[in-house]
Amino acid sequence: MTNTKVKVREVKLYIDGEYVESSNGSTFEVKNPATQEVIAYVHEAAKEDVDRACRAARRAFEEGPWRTMSPAERSSKIRRMAEIIIERKEELARLEALDVGKPYPVALEKEIPRAAHNLKFFADFMEQQGGEVYPMGEEYLNYTRYEPVGVAALITPWNLPFMLTTWKLGPCLATGNTAVIKPAEVTPLTVSLLGEIAKEAGIPDGVVNVVQGFGPNSAGEFMTTHPEVDLISFTGETSTGKAIMKNGADSLKKVSFELGGKAANIIFEDANLDKAVPTSIQAAFMNSGQVCLAGSRILVQRSIFSEFVERFKKAASELKVGDPQDTQTNMGPVVSEEHYQKVTSYLGIAEEEDSELVYGGKRPDLPEYLNKGYYLEPTIFIQENPQARICQEEIFGPVVTLIPFDMEEEALEIANSTEYGLNGVIWTDNLQRAHRVSHDVRAGTIWVNCWFVRDLRAPFGGFKKSGIGREGGHHSLEFFSEAKNICIALK
Repeated sequence: MTNTKVKVREVKLYIDGEYVESSNGSTFEVKNPATQEVIAYVHEAAKEDVDRACRAARRAFEEGPWRTMSPAERSSKIRRMAEIIIERKEELARLEALDVGKPYPVALEKEIPRAAHNLKFFADFMEQQGGEVYPMGEEYLNYTRYEPVGVAALITPWNLPFMLTTWKLGPCLATGNTAVIKPAEVTPLTVSLLGEIAKEAGIPDGVVNVVQGFGPNSAGEFMTTHPEVDLISFTGETSTGKAIMKNGADSLKKVSFELGGKAANIIFEDANLDKAVPTSIQAAFMNSGQVCLAGSRILVQRSIFSEFVERFKKAASELKVGDPQDTQTNMGPVVSEEHYQKVTSYLGIAEEEDSELVYGGKRPDLPEYLNKGYYLEPTIFIQENPQARICQEEIFGPVVTLIPFDMEEEALEIANSTEYGLNGVIWTDNLQRAHRVSHDVRAGTIWVNCWFVRDLRAPFGGFKKSGIGREGGHHSLEFFSEAKNICIALK
């Protein structure tokens, strides 16, 4: 595929049903991570703009019909949003690949359809929910209503921007809340289109708002401290989650956080390596390793360690790194220059910690037009010390460590030795071991002989510093609604 000139876009704020420029005229650039070309000028929301968005959302909640619509009517409009997303999936996938640097086929075949499914699932799910009834003999009757909370601030990350925004927006809207969305500043293109998609689907003005900007002293801080915001749903790094929690503390905002991860991918000696190796490649290098659920610590039983290393190295060497818009590409660049500097800094750290480089560790050879892109080969280290920084810290890039272990107890100790607890992976054909280890790994999701399989009814979230609360199914219902008990005297 040859380099083609990309149209430079203007990304505005979406407030109260219309796209508007920032009130102070401030904009910032977004670059294509594959080439460093400017692909968009984005209007940065001033405090006044965020205030207007939050007040529009409040007005739409208090005065508009959204909160008082029947669940069936709300759900029909949310389903229409999902249909529009599928109708526009090629456009959205191209933008997602351009913005994030991920392979276009992944965005087209997996992420955009999953985004539509997020909306449809919660529309269907919430329409079928009811409340509990608790009779107290013949004198009193208690029943429960689940009512919307109010205005939700939805702050979403740059790695899966469109998909993870709809994961929050679906239950938010289906329960009758209104939303102010802030996508990550480096990947605003697809999320900005949710305004016009909502409008076309018949969502009333003010129900969905999208503001652009950064964190401290910008849109993120203005939203999380705003008095009209009742609850905050955030996906991102742990340090940002701490700052958001402080921002919302004075007004006791409800919070739901999905934060960092450093998953252990445990390969026991009886594992089926024909399945474990390719799935572990996917878990390590999908989206250039920029996935909170990445299996970035691979723990391998020593009896099969050498065989696994050779097979894993060979599989990594066969990944095609290149232009995200090329349908043959398996892995694109990392998202930005700042993130590239962070990820590549761990190459020096790994060397200082006497890690053994198995594969990668440098820029790949690419066509000239990609020479300025933020590329790194899939990189594999062996590290005997599970307390080394590359085994403990979330790198969030295409860098993985292989750690040998001898006994099951040792694998568990290593798996639980980080401050994170988002997910884990276990490979074994021993049913008893699968259950036993799944119970003892302290993480919110455990996959056995698979990875990245999601049932949207199931809880999703993390232990320890990987998050607060759970999303999915009735867990999302609980976060985005208030349970009200009504007691009726029958006599």
